[in-house]
Order: sequence, then C-alpha cells, then structure tokens
Amino acid sequence: MNDFARLRRTMVDNQVRTYDVTSRGLLAVLEDAPRELFLPEGQEDLAYSDQNLVFGDAAGGRYCMLAPMILARLIQALDIAPGARVLDVGGGFGYSALIMSRLGAEVVAVAGGQELAEEARRRLEACQASGIDVVIGDVASGHVARAPYDAILVNGAFEVLPDALKEQLSDGGQLAGIDGASGAGKAVVYRRSGVSFGRRALFEASAPILPGFAKAAAFDF
Repeated sequence: MNDFARLRRTMVDNQVRTYDVTSRGLLAVLEDAPRELFLPEGQEDLAYSDQNLVFGDAAGGRYCMLAPMILARLIQALDIAPGARVLDVGGGFGYSALIMSRLGAEVVAVAGGQELAEEARRRLEACQASGIDVVIGDVASGHVARAPYDAILVNGAFEVLPDALKEQLSDGGQLAGIDGASGAGKAVVYRRSGVSFGRRALFEASAPILPGFAKAAAFDF
C-alpha cells in the first residue's frame, strides 16, 4: 500500500515547487489534501503522477483531474483571498474545490450530472470539507444564481469560452483555464474590468476539452 503522505510531499517538492508555485499557503494545502480520495476506484496509485487523469467520456468532452503542477499554477494565478466567492467548473469529484476552500474561499462547484455530484459530495464529506456547495448543471453555463464570482476555475481546456461564464465574474474578478483553440494549449487568465476582459497567457499546457467548451461542428455542403 502506498504511503500517500510521502507521495504528497514528493509531489509538492518535485512537481509543484519546481514549476514556479511559490504561494506558501497553497503549497501547505496541497501537501495536506488527500488527492487520492478524488479519483475513481482503482486509480488511487496514479493520484500523484504528473499527468492529467481522465474521469471518463461525456457528451462533447471529458472530465479530468488536472496534473498537480498545472492545477497549482492556475489556482495560484487566481490569487484567492479568504472569503472570496469562487466558481469551480468541471472539477470532477471535487479535489480542486477542496483546495480552494482550504484557501478560505466559499466555493460553488458545478457538476455535470447527478451521479458526479453525489460522488463529489461523498468524497468532500469524507474530508470534512466546508464552504463548498456542489450544484448540478451545464458546466459551460456556470451557476448564475450565485454570481458574481471573484474567481472562476475551468478544470480543463476550452476551444470556445462562453461569454455567459465570463459575465459571471465580479469587477476585478479572474477566470483561469486552458485555451486549446489553436491545438497547442496554453494556460490563460482573464480579468474583468467593467465590461471589458483582459487576457494574460501563463504557460504551455494541455488538457481534455470540457463538455460544452468545444467548437461547434462545421458542415460542408
């Protein structure tokens, strides 16, 4: 049986710290949070590998747990402060929501179906997580009922980023995810300023396209 505490320390020291993640608070949370509890049964031994872990196919895309260094840098870029209202999009069984809640955020996690939501709630409860509300809905639509959000995390890649999702940001709020429109993925952050949205590229990254974030199919006649 794996010593998951040791694997967490190794992940933080060898993957996350060496990938320009410098937030002490985030590093401490990553070293403590049981990533292995948020994977499908039988995949626990992969929890601390440096790869995206796919949960399964869904209409229009796939859900995954982002590689530790990618997830850590996206969360760091959001600069989450205690008390921030955060929307977690496509976060699978809830690991990313747990990380952000332990940074002090109030998290709304959008799950793409009843089964996924129930699994996320069960696993979060096992970790005695607080400050997380798992809701069911179309992940590309976010959760407008609780908007605006100070930060939005998109747990995967998008070819098209819906305007409806960006509009759920508060003024000064930020959205982080992976732009896969050009084929060569790049982690990016959008920041809202009034009615405008600035965009900043962070680093090269790849991930599966999330359901609802793919380009519409083109038809030739």
